[in-house]
Amino acid sequence: MQGKRIVNAYKTVDKTKSYSLKEAVKIVKENATAKFDETIDLAVNLGVDPKYADQMVRGVCALPHGNGKTIRVAVLAQGEKADEAKAAGADLVGAENLIDSILSGKIEFDRCIATPDMMGLAGRVARVLGPKGLMPNPKLGTVTADVANAVKKAKAGEVQYRVEKNGIVHAGVAKASFSEDKIYDNAKAFMDAIIKAKPAGAKGTYIKKISLSSTMGVGVKVDVSAL
Repeated sequence: MQGKRIVNAYKTVDKTKSYSLKEAVKIVKENATAKFDETIDLAVNLGVDPKYADQMVRGVCALPHGNGKTIRVAVLAQGEKADEAKAAGADLVGAENLIDSILSGKIEFDRCIATPDMMGLAGRVARVLGPKGLMPNPKLGTVTADVANAVKKAKAGEVQYRVEKNGIVHAGVAKASFSEDKIYDNAKAFMDAIIKAKPAGAKGTYIKKISLSSTMGVGVKVDVSAL
Protein backbone atom coordinates (compact mmCIF):
# COMPACT_ATOMS: atom_id res chain seq x y z
CA MET A 1 0.00 0.00 0.00
CA GLN A 2 2.82 2.36 0.83
CA GLY A 3 4.27 1.91 -2.68
CA LYS A 4 0.92 2.75 -4.26
CA ARG A 5 0.57 5.81 -2.02
CA ILE A 6 4.02 7.11 -3.04
CA VAL A 7 3.32 6.45 -6.74
CA ASN A 8 0.09 8.46 -6.46
CA ALA A 9 1.92 11.22 -4.62
CA TYR A 10 4.51 11.49 -7.40
CA LYS A 11 1.68 11.98 -9.89
CA THR A 12 0.77 15.23 -8.13
CA VAL A 13 4.30 16.64 -8.33
CA ASP A 14 6.03 17.93 -11.47
CA LYS A 15 9.69 17.08 -10.73
CA THR A 16 10.89 19.61 -13.33
CA LYS A 17 9.02 22.49 -11.70
CA SER A 18 9.81 24.73 -8.74
CA TYR A 19 6.73 25.70 -6.76
CA SER A 20 6.02 28.74 -4.63
CA LEU A 21 6.34 27.99 -0.91
CA LYS A 22 2.55 28.18 -0.51
CA GLU A 23 2.00 25.70 -3.38
CA ALA A 24 4.68 23.36 -2.01
CA VAL A 25 3.05 23.39 1.44
CA LYS A 26 -0.34 22.52 -0.07
CA ILE A 27 1.08 19.59 -2.09
CA VAL A 28 3.18 18.19 0.77
CA LYS A 29 0.31 18.41 3.28
CA GLU A 30 -2.15 16.74 0.88
CA ASN A 31 0.29 13.86 0.31
CA ALA A 32 1.12 13.32 4.00
CA THR A 33 -1.33 10.43 4.41
CA ALA A 34 0.66 8.01 6.59
CA LYS A 35 -0.98 6.53 9.67
CA PHE A 36 1.03 8.83 11.95
CA ASP A 37 1.44 12.59 12.12
CA GLU A 38 4.30 13.13 9.68
CA THR A 39 6.96 15.77 10.22
CA ILE A 40 7.24 18.48 7.56
CA ASP A 41 10.93 18.94 6.75
CA LEU A 42 12.59 21.84 4.97
CA ALA A 43 15.99 21.14 3.40
CA VAL A 44 18.13 23.95 1.97
CA ASN A 45 21.24 23.47 -0.19
CA LEU A 46 23.65 26.34 0.50
CA GLY A 47 26.62 27.58 -1.47
CA VAL A 48 28.97 27.31 1.50
CA ASP A 49 31.81 25.04 2.61
CA PRO A 50 31.41 24.68 6.40
CA LYS A 51 34.97 23.46 6.88
CA TYR A 52 35.87 27.16 6.70
CA ALA A 53 34.88 29.06 9.85
CA ASP A 54 33.65 32.10 7.88
CA GLN A 55 31.24 29.89 5.92
CA MET A 56 29.60 28.13 8.87
CA VAL A 57 25.82 28.53 9.11
CA ARG A 58 24.44 27.77 12.56
CA GLY A 59 21.78 29.22 14.78
CA VAL A 60 18.32 28.96 16.26
CA CYS A 61 14.93 29.85 14.88
CA ALA A 62 11.77 30.48 16.89
CA LEU A 63 8.90 28.97 14.89
CA PRO A 64 5.67 31.02 15.23
CA HIS A 65 3.57 27.90 15.82
CA GLY A 66 6.15 25.56 17.36
CA ASN A 67 7.21 22.38 15.58
CA GLY A 68 4.71 20.02 17.12
CA LYS A 69 7.36 18.07 18.99
CA THR A 70 7.65 17.61 22.73
CA ILE A 71 11.14 18.86 23.60
CA ARG A 72 12.74 17.46 26.74
CA VAL A 73 15.01 20.06 28.32
CA ALA A 74 17.90 19.48 30.71
CA VAL A 75 19.43 22.38 32.63
CA LEU A 76 22.84 22.49 34.30
CA ALA A 77 22.30 24.92 37.15
CA GLN A 78 22.29 25.15 40.92
CA GLY A 79 20.64 27.17 43.66
CA GLU A 80 18.27 29.91 42.58
CA LYS A 81 18.88 29.26 38.85
CA ALA A 82 17.96 25.59 39.29
CA ASP A 83 14.69 26.69 40.92
CA GLU A 84 13.98 29.07 38.02
CA ALA A 85 14.60 26.29 35.49
CA LYS A 86 12.23 23.92 37.30
CA ALA A 87 9.54 26.59 37.51
CA ALA A 88 9.87 27.24 33.76
CA GLY A 89 9.19 23.57 33.01
CA ALA A 90 12.65 21.99 32.61
CA ASP A 91 12.48 18.18 32.59
CA LEU A 92 15.86 17.59 34.23
CA VAL A 93 17.77 20.01 36.46
CA GLY A 94 21.05 19.36 38.23
CA ALA A 95 24.77 19.91 38.52
CA GLU A 96 27.23 17.11 39.42
CA ASN A 97 24.38 14.58 39.52
CA LEU A 98 23.25 15.48 35.99
CA ILE A 99 26.85 15.28 34.71
CA ASP A 100 27.25 11.82 36.30
CA SER A 101 23.99 10.70 34.72
CA ILE A 102 25.16 11.86 31.25
CA LEU A 103 28.54 10.14 31.71
CA SER A 104 26.73 6.90 32.58
CA GLY A 105 24.99 7.08 29.19
CA LYS A 106 21.63 8.43 30.28
CA ILE A 107 20.77 11.20 27.84
CA GLU A 108 17.05 11.65 28.32
CA PHE A 109 16.74 15.13 26.80
CA ASP A 110 16.67 16.93 23.43
CA ARG A 111 18.18 20.25 24.55
CA CYS A 112 20.78 21.06 27.18
CA ILE A 113 20.99 24.52 28.74
CA ALA A 114 23.64 25.68 31.20
CA THR A 115 24.29 28.76 33.29
CA PRO A 116 27.71 30.35 32.55
CA ASP A 117 29.16 29.24 35.91
CA MET A 118 28.40 25.60 35.01
CA MET A 119 30.46 25.53 31.80
CA GLY A 120 33.59 24.26 33.58
CA LEU A 121 31.55 21.31 34.79
CA ALA A 122 29.88 20.90 31.38
CA GLY A 123 33.32 20.49 29.81
CA ARG A 124 33.43 17.00 31.34
CA VAL A 125 30.62 15.85 29.03
CA ALA A 126 31.66 17.77 25.90
CA ARG A 127 32.83 14.56 24.21
CA VAL A 128 29.45 12.96 24.85
CA LEU A 129 27.16 15.89 24.04
CA GLY A 130 29.21 17.54 21.27
CA PRO A 131 28.74 14.85 18.58
CA LYS A 132 25.00 14.76 19.35
CA GLY A 133 24.67 18.54 18.91
CA LEU A 134 23.59 18.88 22.54
CA MET A 135 26.53 20.77 24.04
CA PRO A 136 25.44 24.11 25.53
CA ASN A 137 26.61 26.97 23.32
CA PRO A 138 26.39 30.76 23.87
CA LYS A 139 25.72 31.32 20.14
CA LEU A 140 22.63 29.13 20.37
CA GLY A 141 21.35 30.78 23.53
CA THR A 142 21.88 27.60 25.54
CA VAL A 143 24.55 29.12 27.78
CA THR A 144 22.70 31.85 29.62
CA ALA A 145 21.87 33.25 33.03
CA ASP A 146 18.25 33.64 31.88
CA VAL A 147 17.51 29.92 32.11
CA ALA A 148 13.75 30.41 32.50
CA ASN A 149 13.48 32.18 29.12
CA ALA A 150 15.75 29.62 27.43
CA VAL A 151 13.64 26.73 28.76
CA LYS A 152 10.39 28.39 27.64
CA LYS A 153 11.78 29.04 24.13
CA ALA A 154 12.96 25.44 23.77
CA LYS A 155 9.60 24.13 24.97
CA ALA A 156 7.76 26.44 22.56
CA GLY A 157 9.38 24.76 19.55
CA GLU A 158 12.53 26.75 18.87
CA VAL A 159 14.64 24.77 16.37
CA GLN A 160 18.42 24.67 16.17
CA TYR A 161 20.09 24.30 12.79
CA ARG A 162 23.61 23.66 11.58
CA VAL A 163 24.85 23.24 8.02
CA GLU A 164 26.19 19.75 7.27
CA LYS A 165 29.50 19.15 5.48
CA ASN A 166 27.69 18.74 2.15
CA GLY A 167 26.25 22.25 2.49
CA ILE A 168 22.72 21.19 3.45
CA VAL A 169 20.82 22.64 6.40
CA HIS A 170 17.45 21.21 7.35
CA ALA A 171 14.87 21.19 10.10
CA GLY A 172 11.50 19.73 10.95
CA VAL A 173 9.38 22.87 10.83
CA ALA A 174 5.87 21.51 11.45
CA LYS A 175 3.61 18.50 11.64
CA ALA A 176 1.31 17.41 8.81
CA SER A 177 -1.68 17.97 11.11
CA PHE A 178 -0.92 21.71 11.18
CA SER A 179 -3.02 23.95 8.93
CA GLU A 180 -1.45 25.05 5.63
CA ASP A 181 -1.13 28.59 6.99
CA LYS A 182 0.76 27.44 10.08
CA ILE A 183 3.11 25.22 8.05
CA TYR A 184 3.74 28.14 5.70
CA ASP A 185 4.40 30.59 8.56
CA ASN A 186 6.90 28.21 10.16
CA ALA A 187 8.66 27.38 6.88
CA LYS A 188 8.89 31.08 6.00
CA ALA A 189 10.32 31.90 9.46
CA PHE A 190 12.95 29.18 9.03
CA MET A 191 13.91 30.45 5.55
CA ASP A 192 14.14 34.02 6.86
CA ALA A 193 16.49 32.80 9.62
CA ILE A 194 18.71 31.00 7.09
CA ILE A 195 18.85 34.08 4.84
CA LYS A 196 19.79 36.31 7.81
CA ALA A 197 22.46 33.79 8.84
CA LYS A 198 24.36 34.19 5.55
CA PRO A 199 28.03 34.05 6.57
CA ALA A 200 30.64 36.61 5.55
CA GLY A 201 32.61 34.01 3.58
CA ALA A 202 29.71 32.84 1.38
CA LYS A 203 30.64 33.35 -2.28
CA GLY A 204 28.37 33.28 -5.30
CA THR A 205 24.85 31.87 -4.95
CA TYR A 206 24.02 31.44 -1.28
CA ILE A 207 20.73 29.52 -1.53
CA LYS A 208 20.97 26.95 -4.32
CA LYS A 209 17.99 24.70 -3.78
CA ILE A 210 15.07 24.30 -1.38
CA SER A 211 13.00 21.18 -0.90
CA LEU A 212 9.92 20.61 1.27
CA SER A 213 8.83 17.08 2.18
CA SER A 214 7.02 15.02 4.79
CA THR A 215 8.44 11.98 6.58
CA MET A 216 6.92 9.46 4.16
CA GLY A 217 6.13 11.79 1.28
CA VAL A 218 7.79 13.11 -1.86
CA GLY A 219 10.10 16.11 -1.98
CA VAL A 220 8.76 19.25 -3.64
CA LYS A 221 11.17 21.81 -5.07
CA VAL A 222 10.55 25.36 -3.85
CA ASP A 223 11.21 28.37 -6.08
CA VAL A 224 14.26 30.09 -4.58
CA SER A 225 13.73 33.36 -6.46
CA ALA A 226 10.29 33.79 -4.89
CA LEU A 227 11.90 33.99 -1.45
